Amino acid sequence: MAETFGKGCHLHLIDGSAYIFRAFHALPPLTRKSDGLPIGAVSGFCNMLHRYVEDNTGPDAPTHVAVVFDKGSHTFRNDLYHDYKANREAMPEELRPQIPLTRESTEAFNIACKEIEGFEADDIMATLACMAREAGGRVTILSSDKDLMQLVGDGVEMLDPMKNKRIDREGVMEKFGVGPERVVDVQALAGDSVDNVPGAPGIGIKTAALLINEFGSLEELLDRAGEIKQPKRRETLIEKRAQIELSKKLVQLDCGMDLPFTLDDLEVKEPDPDTLLAFLTKMEFRTLTKRIAENAGVEAPAIPEPEQQETPDAAPDWPAIDPAAYECVQDMAALDRWIARAMDLGTVAVDTETTGLNEMLCDLVGISLAVAPGEACYIPLAHLAEDGGEGLFASDAKAEGQIPMQQALDALKPLLEDASVMKIGQNMKYDAKIFSRYGIEIAPIDDTMLMSYALHGGEHQHGMDTLSERYLAHTPIPIKDLLGTGKSQITFDRVPLDKATGYAAEDADITLRLALTFKPQLHRAHVTRVYETLERPLVPVLKAMEMRGIKVDRATLSRMSGKFAQKMAELEEEIHALAGEKFNVGSPAQLGDILFEKMSLPGGKRGKNGKYSTPADVLEDLATEHDLPGRVLDWRQLSKLKSTYTDALQEHINPDTGRVHTSYSIAGANTGRLASNDPNLQNIPVRSEEGRRIREAFVAPEGHTLVSLDYSQIELRILAHMADIDALKQAFRDGLDIHAMTASEMFNVPLDEMTPDIRRQAKAINFGVIYGISGFGLARNLRIPRAEAQGFIDRYFERFPGIKQYMDDTVKFANEHKRVETMFGRVIHTPEIGAKGPRAGFAKRAAINAPIQGTAADIIRRAMVRMPDAIAKLPAKMLLQVHDELIFEVEDGAAGDLIDVAREVMQNACDPVVKLDVPLVVDAGQGANWAEAH
Repeated sequence: MAETFGKGCHLHLIDGSAYIFRAFHALPPLTRKSDGLPIGAVSGFCNMLHRYVEDNTGPDAPTHVAVVFDKGSHTFRNDLYHDYKANREAMPEELRPQIPLTRESTEAFNIACKEIEGFEADDIMATLACMAREAGGRVTILSSDKDLMQLVGDGVEMLDPMKNKRIDREGVMEKFGVGPERVVDVQALAGDSVDNVPGAPGIGIKTAALLINEFGSLEELLDRAGEIKQPKRRETLIEKRAQIELSKKLVQLDCGMDLPFTLDDLEVKEPDPDTLLAFLTKMEFRTLTKRIAENAGVEAPAIPEPEQQETPDAAPDWPAIDPAAYECVQDMAALDRWIARAMDLGTVAVDTETTGLNEMLCDLVGISLAVAPGEACYIPLAHLAEDGGEGLFASDAKAEGQIPMQQALDALKPLLEDASVMKIGQNMKYDAKIFSRYGIEIAPIDDTMLMSYALHGGEHQHGMDTLSERYLAHTPIPIKDLLGTGKSQITFDRVPLDKATGYAAEDADITLRLALTFKPQLHRAHVTRVYETLERPLVPVLKAMEMRGIKVDRATLSRMSGKFAQKMAELEEEIHALAGEKFNVGSPAQLGDILFEKMSLPGGKRGKNGKYSTPADVLEDLATEHDLPGRVLDWRQLSKLKSTYTDALQEHINPDTGRVHTSYSIAGANTGRLASNDPNLQNIPVRSEEGRRIREAFVAPEGHTLVSLDYSQIELRILAHMADIDALKQAFRDGLDIHAMTASEMFNVPLDEMTPDIRRQAKAINFGVIYGISGFGLARNLRIPRAEAQGFIDRYFERFPGIKQYMDDTVKFANEHKRVETMFGRVIHTPEIGAKGPRAGFAKRAAINAPIQGTAADIIRRAMVRMPDAIAKLPAKMLLQVHDELIFEVEDGAAGDLIDVAREVMQNACDPVVKLDVPLVVDAGQGANWAEAH
């Protein structure tokens, strides 16, 4: 170790705040058994420090190191600009008590821990980096913070520890379009919404870089702003000069702080085992305590067995994910070896590579397997050979070193269909459809996407890249690195085998690690039943439905497109007459001028481009005051129906089957509702006559009938049960018209005097309440004044006070626990429930609705899982699920039998887990097309 910092020394500066938030947001909650103290972030932080210490040995190890933290929220920048970082959300309450412990853990690892009141960590690191550079040493900043990139160069580099990616001068150029010395100039122009740095309105990173490169510096640009040719940009730079100059002061790091310590105080020191083990024991980190004790050659202190396991970062010592270490399987001997290993272990992760994302049309290119962390392979089957060495490919020549596809599939089929071997996948439904098209029915399966969904629904997305980064601290190889983008993008069969192997086998390796991470957590989070009964068994059911598809009549769609176009033309004439002039109805800018300039209607707001905004919610508000906005909404609805359905559906008809094959996303909606994609068959409007007519194009083939079974008012029934509303429960038991009953209760109108308009208003309120509708929202739906709509809602809660109590109790529970639950135990996390501003209302409405909508989604999932066995002996197949409705295709003459069996399954789907206080009622219909059946 060097006594005085100078040439040959290497300083590591660790962004402590980034480590803390990474650990907190990436890992599941963890509390200390002895007192319930939240320690998840501390656990993750300690494991990150431990990995850092272990990874930084050898000749290139740092001689000096410091973990640098922010201290307090008020800095000198707040004195310059009061609103600096004003948009930042408050620190989560469960993180607050962990902050001091992360400092204590740093000191326990014997690493210098630095923070200074009134200054950000970035300024401390900037000062230390400049001091070290001036002393002749090297500096590595362990952070991905873009603000620190202004320091890069002349012996200072950055390392993104999560991606293990070094950021040098070229990396800064790639990020900002300028060198490190001009980063602050670009940031001053572009501003920063996260830190609330104002910048120059309308100027982003790319434009800012172009301007700085043209003029050389921000000061030169501002002095010569009059030379800018674009009028708006020139005006912005001149008028906002003071704001831009302030922004530069806010983003410029302070490299000249007067520090109360020296570089020599940061010299690397070995951790003292007694001190470190004492801290880890106090925190009750069993796994890490044992590991460090073994490394130190001492006995680990005894810690009581925890009720919760430690975070994934405290998982077993898996080898690093290394794409270069995976095997490319190119002969049968190697493939047989991998198959035997998987059969012996009884578990294997599987992934497929294909030429596209449409499972019904794309071709299989290769298969990857993983049997243990770090042990993965890729089996190329259909890669093309390069032609002429110019990056071109022959039309049909296969690359050398590939097992013939059918031979490989014949060898893999027994493994993939063996009931004693668990096959693990990420979004396994996709792979199951691919294998099925090639004659393999893969089973049984586990799915890491669905494990994550059961554990973390509402917290984040569940794609593999997201899960890998959050739970394995590893960023997978981006697919665009292999395929490219835009017009030059290639398909996977054109990727060279070495690159394909690293990418594909990495996917299988990551999937296996995620399964090993998530599977034990299902039990600890009490969601095993959700995963085992609502998620995993749905995969083969949906796979069969999607592959079956539904027949669509192209001629019917074509006729509808023509009629929609005619109706749109008629509406345009009516709109022009109401406006008093012709204009492009499809142009939001022209419409805005008509509404807010010519007609002087209220509520007009201009966007950043200076044009009026005319989204649907604005038009819905205005429709209560004038006919024109309502007609525009009708025109837009027809335009959407034409472009999204009657035109687009024709392109989705599979040329081989003559059917449309939608794909269901199981983990798309937080509440458990399925989402239909490519095409979306769940958003076809049913309230308008035109929307209902689109269903006429979905037809039964000759000799068959379509049957629809639909839960009647299921969410209202669930609300009546969960909110314990006696009047509603009795009405459902008696089979009353619930909307007429509600209207009678609210408006004191006898049932025999009920008018359709009053019933319609009650129906809108009934369903609106489930979604936490506001007076504004109800006014839009009914196109009535807001005050009248709010009066309806107020009377509703007066008549049914239990509903308001249920809503208040649900929001209170969500605030306390950051989650809500369905009646079947599905956990829906509500991380934004404490949000401020406009998002607060949305978060509360979502929390109120989630248990109701989620329970309804769970019920139909349970019905779908049971349905295949129930109808196995009938000449019928389940084709579609649309919210609360199931659509079947059945041979003529058997529709009645199907309805009897399917209705019983659906009406008893809750048994035996949940007993509702109200009956579930299922309406049924049948016909030659979906419209008739529904």
